[in-house]
Amino acid sequence: MSPQLPPVAPAVTAEIVAALSPRLRKRLDSGIAKLADRPVVRDGAVVRIAVDDDTDLELHAPDGAVRGADAVRCGCLLAPDCLHRAAAASLAPVAEDTGSAAPQDHSAAEEDAAQAPETATPEQRAAVRAVQLATSAVLEAGTDGAGAVLQAELLRAAHTARLAGLHRAAATAVSVVTALRAARAADPAYHLTDLAAGLYEVLSVAHRLPSASGGELTALRGTARQSYRPDGSLRLYGLFSEPVLTASGYAGAVTWTADAEGRLYQVSDVAPGGAGRAVGAADRTVRIGDTALTHRELARAGLAVSGATVSPTGRLGAGAGVRAVRAPGVGWHEEPVARLWAEPVPDQIARALAGGRDLLFLDVTLTGTAAEAAGDCLLADCAGVPLRLTAAHDDPALPHRDNLRLLSAARGTRLRVVARLTPAPHPRAQLLAAEHPTRADTRLDIGLDRLQGADLPTIAAAPSGSVPVSVSVSVSVSDEAPIHLLRRRVHQTVSGGRPVLALPGDTRADARHLRRSGLTTAAELLTDLHSAAADRAHDVFGRLRPTDPDRFARAWLAAAHYTSELDRTLCLAAWTP
Repeated sequence: MSPQLPPVAPAVTAEIVAALSPRLRKRLDSGIAKLADRPVVRDGAVVRIAVDDDTDLELHAPDGAVRGADAVRCGCLLAPDCLHRAAAASLAPVAEDTGSAAPQDHSAAEEDAAQAPETATPEQRAAVRAVQLATSAVLEAGTDGAGAVLQAELLRAAHTARLAGLHRAAATAVSVVTALRAARAADPAYHLTDLAAGLYEVLSVAHRLPSASGGELTALRGTARQSYRPDGSLRLYGLFSEPVLTASGYAGAVTWTADAEGRLYQVSDVAPGGAGRAVGAADRTVRIGDTALTHRELARAGLAVSGATVSPTGRLGAGAGVRAVRAPGVGWHEEPVARLWAEPVPDQIARALAGGRDLLFLDVTLTGTAAEAAGDCLLADCAGVPLRLTAAHDDPALPHRDNLRLLSAARGTRLRVVARLTPAPHPRAQLLAAEHPTRADTRLDIGLDRLQGADLPTIAAAPSGSVPVSVSVSVSVSDEAPIHLLRRRVHQTVSGGRPVLALPGDTRADARHLRRSGLTTAAELLTDLHSAAADRAHDVFGRLRPTDPDRFARAWLAAAHYTSELDRTLCLAAWTP
């Protein structure tokens, strides 16, 4: 397998693409496709692509990422304004902000927040408007039409937003570009719902920020990097480890731990890399203090930390003053970690939907498997609620899908599991860790440990009073709430852009269905979305006027917001027996 290209900073890609002539811009997407098939070799911090037999292109990444336009060098006659440099920058993953994971003094962060203006500055309004326009252009084009040039415009806007202190908008805009590239490359890890959520987030922030003030403005701006604050001494108990594999070219592992009060803390090892790094990271030594524990070992043991520093999301810092040694762990049925499973499931769902942690600690009974478009999922009964457990990653190097397939044969087995909530109108979550189906004292990290057929119970009889065993079910649109009629149009816009919704057609039947179901607002939003897509007025000479991307983006944003909020309500209701 060829080495992966190093991540390239958003501003670098934007600068190189902007330098292309109009003629070369039209050829950029085809140039990317050609370059993707060329051999790649790595020599230390330099990655070389053989453009042809006589020409090499180099990406210099001394810290693991390309940070300047001069670090992308081509030997062709048209360099530096050649198609090859722009294609390489557009083909490579997007580098994360170098300050995103750097420790920051907590008191200094509070002082900066206190001194921040109460309203957005003119510079911030201009920057967020640029993000809004670039995102609207992407939405209008859809994934098929949002090629490298539109992506570069969004990256440029993201860079401008970051310089203006709009870190939330910048980070989400970059994630949209990453998802667009995954969609256009037919990456199996791509999910339409993720791209739709990213577009919704960017447009929502851009819509609200100009008029926001106080705490709302602070939240909309976001922070440049996580601030670590001292947290004294901690006694932590390992829970599980999960692999990290992002479309932006980062991989590794995160191990989750809990203290005696049930607060969750993470120890992470994430760096540029692919699936191989994600698989191997579990056996790497934890980078905190002097401990010799690997992530896999920490997930089943414990940790005593002194001089701890912790980010707002619970990530443990690894500064020079931090000391850590191995300590005994406990089982999931033992205190203090057993209290995580004692919390009522509806309370866990409500917290996750309100923006809190999205990990769920559940007791389930396996009931079978369900066939879905994205692949089979595992069916389970959770306190009387039918639950669908899905794979967190689809990469074949990771064992998620294989483990779910084997567990589906253990119908009737009762397990304690850890999952990550997937907001949906039906109970749904990604399975991250579980008890072993035959060895009660053993835990499984679903993304790292591989089950074998011999691990399954010989006979898995359903306990008395449990839900009926289901071998396989099909998931159809009819199982969903009528809101799917609007959600489908929201997602179709993301895939096909304005042209798909502008096609002639009668939407009155869908609108009538929504109204009969009591979803009058949804019917109005659906009608307005189609109207905005088809709005092409003519000038006095009969020529079509340019489209109004603002109106179309506002109509889509309103529909996406409505479906998002209703899905949250339906999700909470679905988890209630």
